[in-house]
Amino acid sequence: MFEKVNKNMAVTKEKKQTIVEGLTENVKNQRSLVFVSIDKMKVKDLTTLRKRIREAGGKLQVAKKTLIKLVLKKEGLDVPENLQGEVALVFGLKDEASAAKSTYEFSKKNENLKILAGIFEGGLLSKENVIAIAQLPSKQELLGKLVGSIASPMSGMLNVLQGNLRGLVVVLNAISNKKQ
Repeated sequence: MFEKVNKNMAVTKEKKQTIVEGLTENVKNQRSLVFVSIDKMKVKDLTTLRKRIREAGGKLQVAKKTLIKLVLKKEGLDVPENLQGEVALVFGLKDEASAAKSTYEFSKKNENLKILAGIFEGGLLSKENVIAIAQLPSKQELLGKLVGSIASPMSGMLNVLQGNLRGLVVVLNAISNKKQ
């Protein structure tokens, strides 16, 4: 299942072709893309990160920078200038923000994971912009706030109308009691 790879060994041409094909497929299917540095990360931490990203509807793929640049240029996307160290790509396949959110949350607990840049809607974003997107509320939270905002004036109007009716009932009761 897992191949033992010696970092000093050259990757064969066939293996590179397989990696490029996988990267190309993921780049075509992505809704967002986050570039991360995984230098000094332990294997168990990387496995945990992969699991969290998969649960969020994404995918993590480690590849050589030259292969990443080749695929991005072939797909017409900008290449970040700050790709340093061992780089991994986090693909958001389900929605735009889920991969960034899970990566950012993990990076707060593991200082070896560093967000480098991102691609959202075809545009290259800086590290700061990726983190800003990761800190946004989820789509469900935003929809809930929208519904609350729309419903708030209606419920206020209902309270005003009920208050007028209550006042009318109190006045009529007072007049009724006075006549008796």
